[in-house]
Amino acid sequence: MIKTSISYKEIWKIAYPIILGSIVQNIISVTDTAFLGRVGEVELGAAAIGSVFYLTLVMLGFGFSIGTQIIVARRFGENKHNEIGTIIEHSHYFLVFLAIILVVAMKSIMPIIFNNVLESDQIREASKEYLNYRIIGLLFACVNFGFRAFYIGIARTKVITWTTILMALTNVFLDYVLIFGNMGFPKYGIAGAAIASVIAEIAACIFFIFYTLKFVDTKYFGLFQFRKFSYPLLKRILTVAFPMMMQNFISFIGWFFFFLFVEKMGEHSLAISNVIRSIYVVMLIPIWGFTSATNSLISFVIGRERTDEVIPLVLKILKLCLAGVMVLVLINIAIPEKVISIYTNNSVLIQDSLPSLYVVSIAAIFLTIGFVLFSGVSGTGMTKISFAIETIVIFMYVLVTYLLVNIKNSSVEIVWCVEIFYGFIIGLLSFLFLKYGKWKHKRI
Repeated sequence: MIKTSISYKEIWKIAYPIILGSIVQNIISVTDTAFLGRVGEVELGAAAIGSVFYLTLVMLGFGFSIGTQIIVARRFGENKHNEIGTIIEHSHYFLVFLAIILVVAMKSIMPIIFNNVLESDQIREASKEYLNYRIIGLLFACVNFGFRAFYIGIARTKVITWTTILMALTNVFLDYVLIFGNMGFPKYGIAGAAIASVIAEIAACIFFIFYTLKFVDTKYFGLFQFRKFSYPLLKRILTVAFPMMMQNFISFIGWFFFFLFVEKMGEHSLAISNVIRSIYVVMLIPIWGFTSATNSLISFVIGRERTDEVIPLVLKILKLCLAGVMVLVLINIAIPEKVISIYTNNSVLIQDSLPSLYVVSIAAIFLTIGFVLFSGVSGTGMTKISFAIETIVIFMYVLVTYLLVNIKNSSVEIVWCVEIFYGFIIGLLSFLFLKYGKWKHKRI
């Protein structure tokens, strides 16, 4: 069997700063859920709807940045360093434009959407209140994605950890003072969580700009030269990035529909699902780190014309990722009540969340395999194929979720079983493409 020249240590070197960054980033989600879980079930449920709606939009920018990251890694592998700056600049042009369009559009459309899809009046109004502030953060989040694409693409990922630590510290402090009105600050409730997140994203944006100017050889990479806008270049970037945008957008639309369907089961079921979502996202942290590494490393080895190493490299990354996820799964199984109590002090909510926690612990294993294989597909540059796979799987995901919600006497843990189905199908389709698809000579 062909082996890859990239060692476990090299994979870990790229992945661990992203994992650490994701851990710190998740502190934001944990603190939002933990603080709002002590305000009330309505606020907890509304934050779930609001944050998933926000993430669905922000995934357009995130998907574009993954496409950019793949191209940057390819140029880095080809030793065309001076082309990287132009790619990043044009990515930022597009991301800022996209963010402005989304903010303006959602300010107008969001109330109409929520008025028509949310049944609970309290959930509806609290979700609107949260998003009126949170949506502003899109602009700064998109700028941050551009910098993230640059640093992951050139395999200098430690700065992402530092930036995310700054975000988390800012968010935790502001959550504490703005949600409850501590230290003389006004009491904003659910709006305080949104304001805290926006300010944290602004702080990260400022840090990225400062760090890049201070510690990166901008001339070597051709950064901050603000060349004339080139539509042909943006078109080339979009050829790779647009399918990634749609892929990530559709992925989170699936999750948004999941929470809309669960909301119809009642405020208690929605509160359970927000707690479980927060725990589930923690289990996905190693997956995000290793899938980002997969995207960059696959594109890098193809740039070096070492296509025979792709599948061995994916399998090597998969072993590391499974090891990390299994640690978290075992913790959930060993001390489930203690894990859930981080997010809420409501004893009924804790007990009712236990079955769903066991379900998502199993789902995390399936998602590990599925996501690493899927990132191998997108890392080859065949982003139209990865988009097609995601579209097929999400359509099935939404359909199965709808059917599970509408089963007579259905419970929320039964609905969460759809995550196991999702991980299995996306892994199977990705494996079949990597094994039999024609991707070895794809140029980007």
